[in-house]
Amino acid sequence: MGSQIWQALRLADVREPRICLIATAVGDSRTYIDRWYERAEFFGAGETSHLELFVRPNVTDIRAHLLAQDVIFVSGGSVVNLLAVWRAHRLDAVLRECWEAGVVLAGQSAGSICWHLGGVTDSFGDALDPVDDGLGFLPYSNGVHDDLADQPRRRRFRELVEAGELPGGYATEDGVALHYVGERLHEVVSVLPERSAWFVERDGTGHREEALPARYWPPAGL
Repeated sequence: MGSQIWQALRLADVREPRICLIATAVGDSRTYIDRWYERAEFFGAGETSHLELFVRPNVTDIRAHLLAQDVIFVSGGSVVNLLAVWRAHRLDAVLRECWEAGVVLAGQSAGSICWHLGGVTDSFGDALDPVDDGLGFLPYSNGVHDDLADQPRRRRFRELVEAGELPGGYATEDGVALHYVGERLHEVVSVLPERSAWFVERDGTGHREEALPARYWPPAGL
């Protein structure tokens, strides 16, 4: 998580970036939030905050608070629960407004899938099901943990694209991030050397994929 925070802060391109964590996907875990504050401050955040939705919002004016941020960082966890709770609080509309205003939207795992049209999730169980109701700011699917050893995420993402259950999109190996500018993929970066993302699309009854080698971009000084 720390390396992704560092990258997001650099993309904000301000001297003392304001960053807000949204940890809905882990049920606003206090342990997760406390650890996040430690890492955000270590990696050079200016003003740090978080938005809780359980059991009620900890911020009086959610829209004003999020629009005042330079970076919004979304935790991993359950993307299905995240999307349901966000929509119940109308946070989907607020986050689109933030995106259109130029706030850097970032996250890991569920916090990456959510910005896309959908992806592969273990939110329902180990079967790895498709989720196709992402926020859709980015018109692609997103396969995370593409090289995870204990789950067949790589194979499952490609199966779902082949079947037309997910649109074409980008898969990332662990440590790899997709940097979009607007709806366009600008660059693939990684905090680990010799990693890649993959563009995967349906091709007849199968799929076509293209490796996108990542630029090695670890936190400075580490």
